Amino acid sequence: MPLSDIQDRIAKEEARVGRIPGATTLIAVSKVQPLERVVDVLEQGHRVFGENKVQEAAGKWPDLRESFPGVELHLIGPLQTNKTRQAMALFDVIQTVDRPKLARTIARIATEDGHCPRLYVQVNTGEEDQKAGVSPAEADDFLAECHALGLKIEGLMCIPPAGEEPSLHFALLAKIAKRNGIDNLSMGMSSDFERAIAQGATHVRVGSAIFGERAYD
Repeated sequence: MPLSDIQDRIAKEEARVGRIPGATTLIAVSKVQPLERVVDVLEQGHRVFGENKVQEAAGKWPDLRESFPGVELHLIGPLQTNKTRQAMALFDVIQTVDRPKLARTIARIATEDGHCPRLYVQVNTGEEDQKAGVSPAEADDFLAECHALGLKIEGLMCIPPAGEEPSLHFALLAKIAKRNGIDNLSMGMSSDFERAIAQGATHVRVGSAIFGERAYD
């Protein structure tokens, strides 16, 4: 599906639910995509992208940034503590802050380097054992802990369980954000981004609907 079609669908859903036009940022999820597909989307003028792995992003985005100024790169996959410094240098936004050890590491490196990406906390709204993210019951305390470390958390992110109505999870994330004074909500993917917009998403993460099916080895 062309990039313009996704942009049109976002605009139509914003209008349908009374959101301000342009209130939703489209993150093009370029993980495991052939380079020519990513370049094609860049050449269409899009500049906001998401990657799951630090190593993969490090292999392609420094060169792409040279050719296409103004890229905003989001880490949307789990972050290993030992890759924190590399991630903080590479990404503009880290959406997957999800445990105290990682928060402490980010705070320490930010102090040492004088730089910190924008940060989101990942909430495991379905409380799934195999997924990263802080549980909804622990989210308030974890956000307070991040604040105490001097970290500014500007958003929350979630990935609803497969097979469940995603709108319920989007509504839960929005509720947690509201009571903690957090403005940004990263939620919704190729199959459900319109429902996320209806629940207040400020960022939607769309991959295969833009690029086509991923080219896993």
